[in-house]
Amino acid sequence: MTIKPWKIAGLCALLVAPFASAAEKDKDNNKEIRIGIIGLDTSHSTNFTKILNVGPANPADAPKLAGLKVVAAYAQGSRDIPESYEHIPEYTEEVKKMGVQMVSSIEELLPMVDAVLLETNDGKVHLEQVRPVFKSKKPVFIDKPVAATLADCVRIVDEAAASGTPIFTSSALRFGKGTVEARSGKVGTVKEVTAYSPAKTEKSHVDLFWYGIHGVESVFTVLGKGAVQVKRGTTADGLIEVTGEWSGGRTGIFREANTTDRKGFGGTAKGDKGEMAIGTFDGYEPLLIAVGEFFRTGEKPVTLEETMEIYAFMEAADESKRRGGAAVTLKEVMDKARAEAAK
Repeated sequence: MTIKPWKIAGLCALLVAPFASAAEKDKDNNKEIRIGIIGLDTSHSTNFTKILNVGPANPADAPKLAGLKVVAAYAQGSRDIPESYEHIPEYTEEVKKMGVQMVSSIEELLPMVDAVLLETNDGKVHLEQVRPVFKSKKPVFIDKPVAATLADCVRIVDEAAASGTPIFTSSALRFGKGTVEARSGKVGTVKEVTAYSPAKTEKSHVDLFWYGIHGVESVFTVLGKGAVQVKRGTTADGLIEVTGEWSGGRTGIFREANTTDRKGFGGTAKGDKGEMAIGTFDGYEPLLIAVGEFFRTGEKPVTLEETMEIYAFMEAADESKRRGGAAVTLKEVMDKARAEAAK
C-alpha cells in the first residue's frame, strides 16, 4: 500500500507535536522575566536578588528559576521606621553590584520590567506604592505584610481586582517541607496545629503583621481556610499566644518564639494518622520558585481568600488583646475593615 505524501506529512506532524509542545513549554519556562523591586529597606531585597541574579545555593533549583532576573529597583521603602530606612544605602549598594539599575521613581521602573516584587518592609506605604503597579497591570508579589492595617489589606485586594492585576503574597514559611507535607495529608486529617516564630512588633502595625505572620502562615498552610474566632493570651513564659478555632472542630495555635524550647521557627501538626514537625524555614528558594511560576502564568499559589483570612486572624488577635483575651470572630473584624475601606 502506498501512503500519500500528504498523509506522511500529517503523521510526522502528529509524532512531532508532543515534542514541539514540550520544547515550547521549556522555552516559555526559560523566557526572561525582567523583575523590578520596589523598596530596598529589607534584607529580602538583597537575598532575592542574589538568588535570582547570581544563583541559588542549591544548583538543582537553578532550572526552576531560569530566566528570572532583577533588572531595576526603586530604593525608597519606609520613611519613618529607623530599622528599615537605615538599611537603604547598604542594600542599594549590594543590589547594584549584582547588576541592578537604580531608578528614581516607581513610574520610571514600570516600563523597564515585566513583573514587580514589592519588598518595602513598611506595610503603611504598600497601598501608595502598589497603585502605580495596578495601573500597569503587571503581576506583583507583595512581601509581608500586605499592609499595616486590615482595612488597607482590603483596599489593596479590591483595587487589584478592579484593575485586573494579578497579585500574590506569602511568607516563605508556607513552603517549608514539613508544612507542605502536612497540608498534603501526610498525617491524615489534621485537627490541631501549633506553630511558633519570632513575633517582634512595630507600633504602627497590627502586632502579628510585622513578624508573627511567619508562624501564623504556617498554621494556615496546614489547616487552610475556616478560622472562626480567636483568643489572645500569653504563654507560660509571658510571650504572645493566640488560639484560633476552625470549622470542623479544628484548632490552630500560634506562640511567640523564645530562646529555650521554641527557638526560631517550628511547630507540630497532629492528624488522625500521627503527628509531624512543621513550621521550619527552608530558605527563600521555594518561595521564589512559586513567585516565578506566578509571574509566568498569573496563577496564584495561594488564594486571596485564604490570605485575607490570615490577616483577619491577626487583626482579631489584636482586638482580643484589647478586650482582655475575649474571643473575637474573624467576621466581626472583616466587616469593620470592609466598612472602613469603603469610606
